[in-house]
Amino acid sequence: MYDFLKREDMDVYTAVVGEDGREENGLELIPSENYVSHAVRDALASTLTNKYAEGYPEKRYYGGQDFTDMVETTAIERAKKLFNAEYANVQPLGGANANIAMYFALLEPGDTVLGMELSHGGHLTHGHPVTYLTKIFNFAHYQMKDVETGDIDYDEMRRIANEVKPKILLAGFSAYPRELDYAKFVEIAKESGALAVMDIAHIAGLIAGGAVKNPFDYGFDLLTTTTHKTLRGPRGGMILTRNSAELARKIDKSVFPGFQGGPHMNNIAAKAVAFGEALRPSFKTYSLQVIKNAKAMAHVFAEHGAKMVAGGTENHLILLDAWKSFGVSGADAEALLDKAGITLNKNIIPNDTRKPMDPSGIRFGTPALTTRGFTEDDVTLVANLMIDILTKKDSVENVRKTVQKMATAHPIPESFV
Repeated sequence: MYDFLKREDMDVYTAVVGEDGREENGLELIPSENYVSHAVRDALASTLTNKYAEGYPEKRYYGGQDFTDMVETTAIERAKKLFNAEYANVQPLGGANANIAMYFALLEPGDTVLGMELSHGGHLTHGHPVTYLTKIFNFAHYQMKDVETGDIDYDEMRRIANEVKPKILLAGFSAYPRELDYAKFVEIAKESGALAVMDIAHIAGLIAGGAVKNPFDYGFDLLTTTTHKTLRGPRGGMILTRNSAELARKIDKSVFPGFQGGPHMNNIAAKAVAFGEALRPSFKTYSLQVIKNAKAMAHVFAEHGAKMVAGGTENHLILLDAWKSFGVSGADAEALLDKAGITLNKNIIPNDTRKPMDPSGIRFGTPALTTRGFTEDDVTLVANLMIDILTKKDSVENVRKTVQKMATAHPIPESFV
């Protein structure tokens, strides 16, 4: 593997092979990361990377588009089937790109979006002040009313919505371990005159696999998403529209020519492959197991008295207060576990008193471990290893040896057939 790269660029070859070894020999718990099949990697490395394909199928600006049209149409049709959508734009280069294109398709400068507060589980693109979006649009935020249970304060959401009259009521999250009440979102959106939009980036695969609810079934107008994470595809984005041709046209125009030029056709080909994999019955089994594994890990931490946001999980991720639970900051916990071959990320928690780069929390989940075939017994051991490190009951060196044995016993699969 990588014969040409090894021959022509030893520096990059060394880095790529090093990453291969890191992934094979460690345990990946970052909930936004996963492993792709070799078929997805083949598509990413294909000659489609050479081709400019500005525009959309049968409406391109350059010639020679027979096969680009074929692959993009395949991706679109598979995406629509996966999410019960009537329209899909598969060109966004990432989840943030998809959200930005969505805002500019649906809003005028000065319009308001009501989304989830970052520290309560939202995302930077949902209106955090560090983003340039806040210079153009107004953002208001809702929160959890009870961090112990994870319950959203829907009464307060309704009050804010009726006060600020948002054009978009935005659901979705990057660090929230419960399911949302989609019916209430749609009810409040209609009452306030807003479109109901959800950023499903983290749970797209769980929705596609039928393990959690589909917002479209409750009347949401539009979904944005990444195509990696739980969907187990290449890094990229997508926008799905339920039944409005007008919204779909606005989205298409915003993505191209509004924000992007020629789409990355090799990436779209890889999306098509991943969507095809997600349509297989085995993906449903995978999605359900992701949640079973996450709940099994949460159970271990609960037994040890650890403090988790929302008290546990109903999806693929867990947000744990490492500072209050173990007297270790999020940054120190991340570093300690990384030395043992367990990779996760530091994360702010609601009402965090620590700084963002050294917060109280850690965020971890089970998509990647489940891809490697881990079951409840396996992740229970991983959770106990994490606790041993954080409570200093065992050394990093000893845990590292156990981690390597587990990684060897569960190699990263080449195919998901």
